[in-house]
Order: sequence, then structure tokens, then C-alpha cells
Amino acid sequence: MAKFAIITGGSSGIGRHLVSAFVRDGYDVAFTHLGQRDAAAEVEGEAAALGGRAVGRECEVANSAAIEAFLDEVIAWAGQTPDVLVNNAGIQTWASMLELSEERWDAVISTNLKGTFLNTQRVARRMVDAGKGGSIINLGSGCNKHAFPKLVDYTASKGGIEQLTKVSAVELGPHQIRVNCVAPGAIETARTQAEAPDYAKTWGDVTPLRRVGTPEDIAGPILFLAGPQSSFVTGQTIWVDGGVFSQAFWPYRD
Repeated sequence: MAKFAIITGGSSGIGRHLVSAFVRDGYDVAFTHLGQRDAAAEVEGEAAALGGRAVGRECEVANSAAIEAFLDEVIAWAGQTPDVLVNNAGIQTWASMLELSEERWDAVISTNLKGTFLNTQRVARRMVDAGKGGSIINLGSGCNKHAFPKLVDYTASKGGIEQLTKVSAVELGPHQIRVNCVAPGAIETARTQAEAPDYAKTWGDVTPLRRVGTPEDIAGPILFLAGPQSSFVTGQTIWVDGGVFSQAFWPYRD
């Protein structure tokens, strides 16, 4: 039987690439989306073209009833409880501390932090009941480590996700469930290309490896954390950032 992975936010961006990466690695994949049925159907088709299986279902990741209904459906589809959960779904607001609305704060914290908590909790319960352990991987950010101006809600949510990763790892470890975090640096996607045409140059110039990352750069470490090669790794954050967040501010130039 194929291994089974669940990925939240799998119809676009990094999540879409993760679905294909897990399918290539032999997983059946179920993923969530929110109002992107056409894109979800495309992702399912991409999986089929690779000779694998993927199914996308609409699910509000911060709604516990919706999560339970989603899990019931996709576990029946796969014929087993998940081996892997990737908490990828996330949103952000570009606004200063003085301008950020309460509504946007609530939306970002709900999707990013509450959504990660609820999906971790509900999937972990199924893993515990099945008695086979598992791996949970949360998506962090450079905001785990640094304060980014005008990303107030996003920074708060991602910092929370890193600490949630640690406490989840401690509590779920006795059940052989590992929980880790992957924190991407500047990753170029279709969205960043549309929103900031100079994104690759701007970030590539300040990244020690002198380029931005790709979704494929994120998929490798996530597959590592999902698999047996990382069986003694839990509670950790892996920075996949080309070194950009390891360097300190340095006022001198060559």
C-alpha cells in the first residue's frame, strides 16, 4: 500500500509543488484548497500524469468541523490514516502596526496559527488511534527569526508556529509522531513573479547563495522530514533560505 500524505493549501504556490513531489515519492496525497476547484482539478490531473493519486477537497483549515469532515472523506479514499501531514496553508497582510485592521489580524492568525494547531491536533488524534506514528511538518518563515516590517500578523503567526512545533514534538513524541518545521527564505512562485517582478533580483542580491529559492528547494527537506532518514529528528526548524537569515546586518562593504 502506498504511503499517505495530507497537505493543506495544495492548489497553488509551494503547496502545489509539494503535492507533485510527494506523488513522485510514492505517496497518495490528499490536499485542501479554498475556492480553487479548477486549480485543484489541475493538480489532481498532474498527479495522474505522474502515475499517482491525489485528491483535493475544499476545507477551511481553521474550522474543526470542516477538518473532521475532510479527514473522514480522505481517509476513506486512501484506505488508511495519514503517515504525513504538511501544514502549508497560509496568508498574510501587507500593513504597518498602526494600520493593520483587527479583521485582518484575526484572519491571518486564524488561518496560519490556529489552522496549524487544529490540523496537527486532529490528524495526530487519528495517528494515535491507528498506532503507527507519523510525521508532521509545519511551514515557517524567516519571520520565525526576524521582525519584518509591515508583516505584523504574519510574523506573529509564524513565530507561534515554531513554538507550536516544539511543544507538539514533546507531547506527541511518545506516540512516535515527529513534528518539525521548515522555514523558507525568499522563494519565487507565480504569485511573487506577478506581485514583484524584481523579486528574484532583489532577494538574490542579498542571499549568500546569490539566488532565490524555488518550490523544489522546499520539497526536498520536507520529504526528508517525512521519511525514515529523519526518524530521530523532531522539534527542529530547518532553514531553507540560501543563508539569507544566517547573516547579521553588517554596515561595511567590500
